[in-house]
Amino acid sequence: MPISIDAIRSAAGQVKKAAHRTLQEAKASNLATAFLCHSHEDADLVKGIINMLANEGWDVYVDWEDSAMPAAPERETALRIQQKIVELKYFIFLATPNSVGSRWCPWEIGYANGKKHIDQILIIPTTDRSGVWYGSEYLQLYRRIDQADQGGLAVWSPGQSRGGVWVRSL
Repeated sequence: MPISIDAIRSAAGQVKKAAHRTLQEAKASNLATAFLCHSHEDADLVKGIINMLANEGWDVYVDWEDSAMPAAPERETALRIQQKIVELKYFIFLATPNSVGSRWCPWEIGYANGKKHIDQILIIPTTDRSGVWYGSEYLQLYRRIDQADQGGLAVWSPGQSRGGVWVRSL
């Protein structure tokens, strides 16, 4: 089932586990590393997803937390994003109304699709209070991260609703 936007916002207020200062530290600690594709208009949701994934033992890269990222989008921004997509093990697309309608997010997932194995691209579908589901169409080509019935996060293949894999075990 898609993760509710309210649940993600709630997770944003939780205490975040200490992040590693460098990618090398995260890898040395055997943490899964991921590039989080998102709309900057969803900053509150991004914080929630970072917390949720940190609780599962993941280290998540977000471009606006990167001091090396240019202040305004430019060619260097695209090069840095491309570098991070390749460098980090997973690419995660946070599917919200803002990211689905973004100009950058479809470009990022298209780039990731050409650089990563399909199993390294994950979608986090979301749902709003009225039950509208975000993460449809071409996003359904990829595995998704959803809340498991038993709690925690799990990954399912397209069309699969049983037998997912725990996020913490990836």
